[in-house]
Amino acid sequence: MSIARSDSLTEMEIVTDILNGDISAKKYLYCQFAPYLTGVCCRYIYEQEDVRDVLQDSFLKIFASIDSFQYRGPGSLKAWMSRIVVNVSLKHLKSVCRFDFVPINDGDDIMDEDPDIEGIPLSVLHKMIRELPVGYRTILNLYVFEDKSHKEIAEILNITESTSASQFHRAKKILAETIKKYNYSNLSIAYER
Repeated sequence: MSIARSDSLTEMEIVTDILNGDISAKKYLYCQFAPYLTGVCCRYIYEQEDVRDVLQDSFLKIFASIDSFQYRGPGSLKAWMSRIVVNVSLKHLKSVCRFDFVPINDGDDIMDEDPDIEGIPLSVLHKMIRELPVGYRTILNLYVFEDKSHKEIAEILNITESTSASQFHRAKKILAETIKKYNYSNLSIAYER
């Protein structure tokens, strides 16, 4: 692989070069995808030191299993690596965290509408999600970003479907309250000017 032509490499060229033992192809893959995969990891893992460890473990797994990658069109390498990062992140969470799930009582107010995120910078929204309790954050990420059903989430986390659904609704409710506070404080600041 020539670094000079690296901007035009396809996913399959990168994978083929890695499979042929090209060290520069591994470096290229890492440099190209580490920022994006760090963002994926940060959705699940809060502590930066843990993010670095999980990302390193993820890349070790990616390089060790690159021969099992199946090209399914543009973006399939990125999606495949993202799934690995999510799985390694979940494995890490299961080993260091205790998921405390609180059942919803009949009297609890369940929110069915999505919170209004218009006008909120993506970095602020990302920070709000990262600050959710680990169980809520994990289920919200799996449901929203990984497009998992509550049945799939229940299997992944070894919980019931109803627990997954209730924790998702609680996460949305907490997030909506945080967004309202953010919008109110920004409206107040704008009004004072």
